[in-house]
Amino acid sequence: MSDVQVKPKVSMSAIFQNKVIRTILVSVLFLQIGIWVRNYSILLYVIEKTNENPVAVSLISVAEFAPIFLFSFIGGTFADRWRPKKTMIWCDLLSAASVFVVLLTLMYGSWKVIFFATLISSILSQFSQPSGMKLFKIHVPEELVQLGMSMYQTLFALFMILGPILGTYVYQQFGIMMAIAVMGVAFILSAAALTLLPPDEEPSREARKTSLTEEMKDGFRYVLNKKALTLLGVCFAVAGLAIGLTQPMAVFLITEQLGLPKEQLQWLMAAFGAGMIIGGGLTIAVSSKVKPQVLLSIGMLASAAGFIVMGLSEVYYLTLAAQFMSGLFMPCIHIGINTLILKNTEPEFIGRVNGILNPLFMGAMVITMSLSGLLKDTLSLVAIYEGAGLLLAAGIFTMVPLFREKEKLEAESI
Repeated sequence: MSDVQVKPKVSMSAIFQNKVIRTILVSVLFLQIGIWVRNYSILLYVIEKTNENPVAVSLISVAEFAPIFLFSFIGGTFADRWRPKKTMIWCDLLSAASVFVVLLTLMYGSWKVIFFATLISSILSQFSQPSGMKLFKIHVPEELVQLGMSMYQTLFALFMILGPILGTYVYQQFGIMMAIAVMGVAFILSAAALTLLPPDEEPSREARKTSLTEEMKDGFRYVLNKKALTLLGVCFAVAGLAIGLTQPMAVFLITEQLGLPKEQLQWLMAAFGAGMIIGGGLTIAVSSKVKPQVLLSIGMLASAAGFIVMGLSEVYYLTLAAQFMSGLFMPCIHIGINTLILKNTEPEFIGRVNGILNPLFMGAMVITMSLSGLLKDTLSLVAIYEGAGLLLAAGIFTMVPLFREKEKLEAESI
């Protein structure tokens, strides 16, 4: 008898017939509207208020990403304990409440409170995001997970194009007050969509008896005992250092390197998003034939090349082409990472694994983000982008033991 398993064919109609996938995609749609209006409205507002101060601009990114490092593991641990549907709804409602508090404060107080909106919603997302992953693990059949995740990433890619345009338009046409109101309404609509999810199951008695501290320790032991997850964590950290260098500097790539108005940043991001959408379709088509670690390595190599070209380029269309190529291969990174995590993680640990790996990536990113404004005052943009490219290229070598491990396991199974 043959041991070869035939994978069931998956259709797009099966994806949309799954209530959990459909509901989460609708929720993400509203969240992306709120997040992109927030990101670009606050960015343009701070640039105007500070006369393009690079340190102030970099602080926006720190407010957005630092909570990921500080709260990701705690949020992931609670995601493994709490009811995921209830957690996601409350996080969206609290995000909306914090946005309206900022709106009132802006009307009567200092403009600097604008950083608070980014900070609070970023903290709450660390409890909501792993809960969404847990819902995928519990309710979505295994054969639908990869395609569902691919559609999830494609929606993000779509907003890489629409988000900057939407955020810039709302701010320029209606101002910061209306932009903040749009954020709050979007979070409320996301919470309303999540009420359509299946009811949460009652947590087991064993889960209620286990202490939070013990569950955290179990999470670390689980990752350390899984070689694939440990190697992925190292890869995450290296990639985070590279991306953090360039994240706050994109606007200066436009204004200084290319000598264009800051509003042109939206088209740079749009080129990246267009590449992600096309690359998402191409990656889905080949993902079943390519190992996830290969996808991840290809994506990192393409991103490294993109950073190097952008750092050297003084031609607008060459910079756009480099961004497009980086976006084209970015789905390789996302799908490779998600597949490696899901394949090597049991359902009861999914929140803690995400909570451990994400801080490695985001913590490294926050470190270089915090330094990027100061580095720009002492180094050139070229040096920053070339350094980021070299770091990403070095990150590929951290995957070599994983290739060997997979080959060993395949040889043993023959």
